[in-house]
Amino acid sequence: MQWRGRRQSDNVEDRRGGGSTGGGGFRIPIGGGGRGGGGIGIGGLVLILGICWLTGINPLTLLSGGDITGDGGGGYEQNAQRRTAANDEMSQFVRTVLADTEDTWTTIFQQAGDRYQPPTLVMFSGGTNSACGTASSATGPFYCPTDRKVYLDTDFFRELDQRFGASGDFAEAYVVAHEVGHHVQNLLGVLPKFNQARQRMSEVEANRMSVRVELQADCFAGVWGKYTEQQGILERGDLEEALNAAQQIGDDTLQKRSQGYVVPDSFNHGTSAQRMKWFRRGFDSGNIKSCDTFSGEV
Repeated sequence: MQWRGRRQSDNVEDRRGGGSTGGGGFRIPIGGGGRGGGGIGIGGLVLILGICWLTGINPLTLLSGGDITGDGGGGYEQNAQRRTAANDEMSQFVRTVLADTEDTWTTIFQQAGDRYQPPTLVMFSGGTNSACGTASSATGPFYCPTDRKVYLDTDFFRELDQRFGASGDFAEAYVVAHEVGHHVQNLLGVLPKFNQARQRMSEVEANRMSVRVELQADCFAGVWGKYTEQQGILERGDLEEALNAAQQIGDDTLQKRSQGYVVPDSFNHGTSAQRMKWFRRGFDSGNIKSCDTFSGEV
């Protein structure tokens, strides 16, 4: 992926170097968020027709490690150490990928007669606070709809490579694009509708709808991937890197690796095959109308 020397987003908070925030760990209750009036009308909201319940978020551990969460306390204090890290290679990479997502979704929203409101991405190390509670390095990347921010412990990229066998800059970019996909769902009104209805769901029902939400975020990431291809910045093997990442973080693959067997009723992100399928569908079409994961089988 040819990311160097290109536009970088200013919508980044660099909190690295601040150490752990402590506290009672990362909380998993439901997060609110979403803009007033029920969201926007892209494509007649074809992606959420018939949907009245949806679920939370994150590439690895939604309900068991949190991707979309509930109310919490937040705030942090910048220091010189964080500021000096602002221009390192990791920061430049993340800012460039985020800028790509901004360009992608700004174009798509404009085509629908609406305005895209980009999220802020928070880079941290060890731990930090969000409007959805306290996040630690064990949480994994997540999106908080309450403050509309993506939270990324940049050490996760090392984990993605060394623990999950998913290396490459486009694999890392896929992680960012997936979380931004949850922000798009929030703008569309998908997440707020679920968070209201989830109170009436059983755990199994919530898991099943969580899978559909996660797969749609994968598909949205694929739409972003198509945009990058059209810009001529993809290199040989990039698509395979993203597909491998999707495969390595499928629920079935993770469960087999950790415990030797799978429990389908506990899936909340989708199988490896499903995650690859929906990322590829978004990539091949470049159209969010192809990302309706809520109708029929996934």
